[in-house]
Amino acid sequence: MSLPEQAPDVVAQAPRSVGVDPRETRNGVVAALSAYLLWGVLPILFHLVEEAGAVLIVAERTLWSFLLLAVIIAARGGFGEVRKLLGDGRRMGVVALSSILLAGNWLLYVWAIATGQVLEASFGYFINPLVNVAIGVIFLGERQNRLQGIAIGIATVAILIQALGLGNFPFVALGLALTFGFYGFLRKTVQTGPVTGLFAETMMVAPFALAFIAYDVTTRGMGVHSDPGMLVLLLLTGPATAIPLLLFAYGVRRLRLTTIGMFQYLSPSIQFVLAITLFGEELNGLRLVSFALIWLSLAVFSWDSFRQRRRVVA
Repeated sequence: MSLPEQAPDVVAQAPRSVGVDPRETRNGVVAALSAYLLWGVLPILFHLVEEAGAVLIVAERTLWSFLLLAVIIAARGGFGEVRKLLGDGRRMGVVALSSILLAGNWLLYVWAIATGQVLEASFGYFINPLVNVAIGVIFLGERQNRLQGIAIGIATVAILIQALGLGNFPFVALGLALTFGFYGFLRKTVQTGPVTGLFAETMMVAPFALAFIAYDVTTRGMGVHSDPGMLVLLLLTGPATAIPLLLFAYGVRRLRLTTIGMFQYLSPSIQFVLAITLFGEELNGLRLVSFALIWLSLAVFSWDSFRQRRRVVA
C-alpha cells in the first residue's frame, strides 16, 4: 500500500524535522517497518477467511475495529477529541464521505484477494502515490514539476500495458488507487488524529455492518460463526486494522518523511511476492513489463521527492 488506512492524515501532521536521538530513530524505524510488514501480509488473513465472503469480512472488520478503537481511545482518555469531532458538522460530513470511500476500498481489496487478484491489488497501491499527485494537480491546483510529469507519464503507460496483460480494464488496481487517493484527500481536510478519525469512520459504518451480520446469520444461519477458528480469524481483522495504524503513527513522528516515503513501497512489494509465491498468480510478460515501468516511475517520483526534501532542509 502507499500509505495505508489512516496514513495520509498522520503524515500531514508529522513534524518537518525530528530529533537526532538514535534510540528514538531506531524505535521509529522498527515501528514503521512493523506497520508496513503487517499491512503487507494482511492478504494472508483475508485469504484464510475468504469463505465468509467479502461483504461479511468487511462488516466484521468494521465492527471489531470500531470496538477495539473504542477501547484504545478510552484507555488514552481521548473521547474529548471524539466529542469535538462529533460536534463539528462540517468535519463529520467529510468523515461520512471518507467512511464510504474507506469501506469501498476495503471491500474491493478483500474481494480482489478472494478472487485471486492480489497482483493487481499490489499494482494499485504501487500507483497510489502518483494518483495522489494527479489529485493534487486537478483538485488543489498544485503544479507538477517535470520529473513528476515524467513519472505520471510512465505510470500511465504502465497502466495501459497492465490492461493488455490482464486482457481487460484494470478496475481493481485503479479502483483501489482512486478510492484510497480520494480518501486521503478528504482526510487531510478533517485535521484529527488517526485513531480518532478511524474510530469516527468505523462508527459511521458500524450500524450497517452490524445489520449485515445480523441479516447473514438470520438468512444463512450461524455459518462461519459456528466455526471457532474462523470466528477468531474474523475477530483478528480488528487488531489487524488498528495495530499497524498505531505502529505507523508512532514511527512517523520519529522519522523523516523521506524515510517513510521509501518504506511505503514495502507493503505492495510483499503483496507482489505473496501473489506469485503463495497464491500462485500468473505474472506474464506484459504484466512484468507494466510492473517494471511502475517501479521506474516510482524511482523517478521518489528521487524528485528526495531532491525537494533536501532543498527544504537546506
